[in-house]
Amino acid sequence: MDIYDGATRSATMRAVRSSDTGAEMTVRRMLHGAGYRYRLHVKTLPGKPDITFPSRRKVIFVHGCFWHQHTGCKNADRPASNCEYWNSKLDRNVLRDAENITALKSMGWDVHIVWECQIRDADSLMQELRQYLDA
Repeated sequence: MDIYDGATRSATMRAVRSSDTGAEMTVRRMLHGAGYRYRLHVKTLPGKPDITFPSRRKVIFVHGCFWHQHTGCKNADRPASNCEYWNSKLDRNVLRDAENITALKSMGWDVHIVWECQIRDADSLMQELRQYLDA
């Protein structure tokens, strides 16, 4: 059962951004502070990756755990109300992500996913990003 009425829930969901999210901005600040330069939301690439490093042929997607269904994450629990809608929506998101990753890899791009829950441990995340970008 949802704790909000339909109008409140609808307004809340409409306010969710698809780009320049808090998690994405945090990762961008971390990378920029570490001296990495990148392009944002390159429309010519499948899925418009959040962060692109053209010279390295590497991209980073910053995924929200709920919207992209981070396996095993407590933040990825599906809603108990309106199940048919949410299951369909979230399954489509996961399928679209997999198709975009496959397309990028077939074009010769290396793909890395940063999950929203990883941002809590900034030191570990920065180490992971350095390893990915400098490999």
